[in-house]
Amino acid sequence: MRYPPKYTVESVTAGHPDKVCDQISDAILDAMLAQDPLSRSGVEAFGSHGTLMIGGEVRTNAKVDFESIARKIYKDIGYDDELEVLIRIAQQSGDIAMGVDTGGAGDQGIMYGYATDETPEFLPRGVVLAHALARRLEAIRRDGTLPWLGPDGKTQVTIDNGRVVTVLSSAQHSESVGLEEVRAGLTKHLFEAVLGDISAMEVLVNPTGRFVQGGFMADAGLTGRKIMVDTYGGLISHGGGCFSGKEGMKVDRSASYMCRFVAKNLVAAGLGKQCLVSVAYAIGRAEPLMIEAVNEKDEDLSPFVAKHFDFRPRAIIERLGLTRPIFLQTATYGHFGKPGLPWEEIVL
Repeated sequence: MRYPPKYTVESVTAGHPDKVCDQISDAILDAMLAQDPLSRSGVEAFGSHGTLMIGGEVRTNAKVDFESIARKIYKDIGYDDELEVLIRIAQQSGDIAMGVDTGGAGDQGIMYGYATDETPEFLPRGVVLAHALARRLEAIRRDGTLPWLGPDGKTQVTIDNGRVVTVLSSAQHSESVGLEEVRAGLTKHLFEAVLGDISAMEVLVNPTGRFVQGGFMADAGLTGRKIMVDTYGGLISHGGGCFSGKEGMKVDRSASYMCRFVAKNLVAAGLGKQCLVSVAYAIGRAEPLMIEAVNEKDEDLSPFVAKHFDFRPRAIIERLGLTRPIFLQTATYGHFGKPGLPWEEIVL
């Protein structure tokens, strides 16, 4: 569970092509849940060089215009290039439905949740700072502080024994702006604004020297390709399943949220300075195959967790209110550490 004293984590802005796809998937999910809270969804998006394809499986009574939702998200993020949209949405397989409808898990797999008392967000400091930088990078574009910034961008932080030693931003910019102006603007309005005194840090800005073309025009995007940005920066184990576009019976998402909820509550209750919770499922079966919880001393907290928390999919959905249209807000800057999300509540 302990991550090394020196580590690096990254975050990305809302305009990163993978995150565009995550937002489209979750906006579609929210639209379905707003009309039909019992909707089933496994929606994914793939964007590349002027084309966006939305695919997957749903079962819903909602009437949703997938293309209109996607185009609105794309425009709201800040892109105005032409986009051909292809829809390939099918009905959920009856083979899956007959197991899920009885309360069983929507898939097999292993899910993890983690919390640490290192920060008020109960997340590793590097993760918090990487997201703070990415949020700020988007904010100074939207508020006009640096109007030459584009929607696409990435941030990265290297921590060594608790000290920030290297920070990095790759930020899309207009063609009329040179590297020195980009570096000066980001040094003042991004790095110093978030980190304060950066004189002892190595600061890297657009290491290739130029970042004019971004989004789908420069790179492909895919739902679920930023699962480490979404969770714990790669410092903690990940079961491999992405979150965006999936409703609560998909335990890739719901059980990961529940594991985070439990881990955070264990730390908040003083049962550990760090806690890692893991759970495993078989498709169509409600009872987990495994529930494990340990703290930084490798003390087994599993009996306490099994007694106080119900990990059956329907119980998770009920406890965390996962039939509500609350998921678009999770599609950028991490699924954890944000106030107001039900799996971030402290109840112990």
